[in-house]
Amino acid sequence: MDEMRPSSGAAAHGLASLFPTGLQAIYTECRRLYPDQPNPLQVTAIVKYWLGGPDPLDYISMYRNVGCPGQDVQEHWHYVSFGLSDLYGDNRVHEFTGADGPSGFGFELTFRLKREAGETAPPTWPAELMQGLARYVFQSENTFCSGDHVSWHSPLDNSESRIQHMLLTEDPQMQSAQTPFGLVTFLQIVGVCTEELQAAQQWNGQGILELLRGVHVAGGPWLITDMRRGETIFDIDPHLQQERVDKGIETDGSNLSGVSAKCSWDDLSRPPDDDEDSRSICVGSQPRHLTDKDTEQIREALRKGLEINSKAVLPPISGQRQSHDRSQPSMGHLQSQQTSRSRKDSLESESSAAIVPHELVRTRQLESVHLRFNQESGTLIPLCLRGRLLHGRHFTYKSITGDTAITFVSSGVEGAFATEEHPYAAHGPWLQILLTEEFVEQMLEDLQDLNGSEESKLPKEYSWPERKLKISILPDSVFDSPLQ
Repeated sequence: MDEMRPSSGAAAHGLASLFPTGLQAIYTECRRLYPDQPNPLQVTAIVKYWLGGPDPLDYISMYRNVGCPGQDVQEHWHYVSFGLSDLYGDNRVHEFTGADGPSGFGFELTFRLKREAGETAPPTWPAELMQGLARYVFQSENTFCSGDHVSWHSPLDNSESRIQHMLLTEDPQMQSAQTPFGLVTFLQIVGVCTEELQAAQQWNGQGILELLRGVHVAGGPWLITDMRRGETIFDIDPHLQQERVDKGIETDGSNLSGVSAKCSWDDLSRPPDDDEDSRSICVGSQPRHLTDKDTEQIREALRKGLEINSKAVLPPISGQRQSHDRSQPSMGHLQSQQTSRSRKDSLESESSAAIVPHELVRTRQLESVHLRFNQESGTLIPLCLRGRLLHGRHFTYKSITGDTAITFVSSGVEGAFATEEHPYAAHGPWLQILLTEEFVEQMLEDLQDLNGSEESKLPKEYSWPERKLKISILPDSVFDSPLQ
C-alpha cells in the first residue's frame, strides 16, 4: 500500500549531499519547474521494492501547475515518478552500466491531470496508475518510448469515464537529466478514449498526439488529461478521421509491428500421430519452452533477421485485472524477472521472441495452417493487412500463454524464411505466413466484419481452401483453459 506524506527534505540544500545522486537529479529538475513548491505532497512506497515491496516506484511527487493562459494551457496537477531510473547507483534495483547509457530503464513517468474547480489537493489515483505501468516495465523489461500506446480497458480512475487507455509522449516541460548513473528522460502519460487508441494503432501514436494537442478539451498543447471529457476528437471534429487518420494510414501505413496476444496455430498438414521433429511445431497451447540461452540467441537473430521498418508500440495491459494481483499485469512478454536484466528498446527487438533461430532448428515448410485468435487480437488482423503488409512490412502476434508466435510478412520483407513458393514456414513455435498483395486484398474483403468495434457472436471461422488457410476467432476462455 501507498501512503501520503510530505517530501522528506529534498529541498533542504544543506542536506543535498546526503541524498542519492540519481534521486537528487530528479528533485533538481522538479525544483527548477516549481521553485515555490519545495515540499510537494508525495505518495511513498511504505516497503520499498528493493526490500520486497510490491511497488517499484519509491516516490511520486505531485505539484500544482498554474498552466499558461497565453498558450491555452489550463491549470492542472503534475505527477512525477521516482524509481524507473537508477536513483541509488548501488545495484539495489538497477544494474549500474555506466554514465554514458540510460539510467535504469532510462526514463521516469509524468502525468498531467486537469484540476477541477474547488480541488485543494491532487487526487492520488494517478499514483497507483503509474505504479501499475512501472510494474509492467519491471516484470517485462520492455521500456516505453514516445508514441507508444497502452491498452488499459478500464477507466483510469475507476469511474465511468471514457478515458480508458493511454498514449505516451515527451513531457513538455521536464528536461532530460544527466546523472552519474546515466541519462533520465521524462515520458508523460496521456489519457485517451477507445476510438483514439484504435486510431493510434491503425496509424501511429505521434499522429494522434498531434491531433489531441490541437483540441483544447482533448488535452491542448501540454496534453492535459480531463477524466470528465465525454467526446472524442472525432466527435468534436468528424473531419479528423477521414482527412487526417484515414489519409495517414493510406500514406504512411501503421507503426504497430506486433502485439502480445491470445493466439495459437496448428499445422493441418501434419498427421496427428507424427512426432517427428517435435521441436519445430506448435501443437495447441503446449509449445516447447525456451531456455534463457535460447532467448538471447533469438534476440540476436531478430536483430540480424527481419528488417526493421518502424518502431512498435505496446501490447495491451488490462487495468481491470490488476485488482486480483497488483504485481502482475494481464499481458506481458517472454522475458520474466528470472531471466537476464538486459534492456529492450521496444517490441521490435522481441516481438517474435519465441523464435527458434536457424542455429537451433531447421525451417519446416507447411502445406496448410489453422490460426486461432481471441476477439481483441482478431480485430487487429485488418490493421495488420492494410496498415502493414500492403506497405511492405511485417506484423507479429506473440502468445501470452506460451512461446508461440505468428508473423505475417509481405513479399518485400527481408530475412523472412517464408517464401512465395512456401508461404507457410516454421522455426519451432514461430510461424511465418507470407501473403501476396492479391491475397491480402481478398482477405480484407472477406474479413470486413472484423472492423467493427462492437463484440460479435463467437466463434467465427474464415477459410480459404485454395490457399489452405483457416482462421478462427474464439472466446477468451478457450485460451485461458490449459487444455485449450
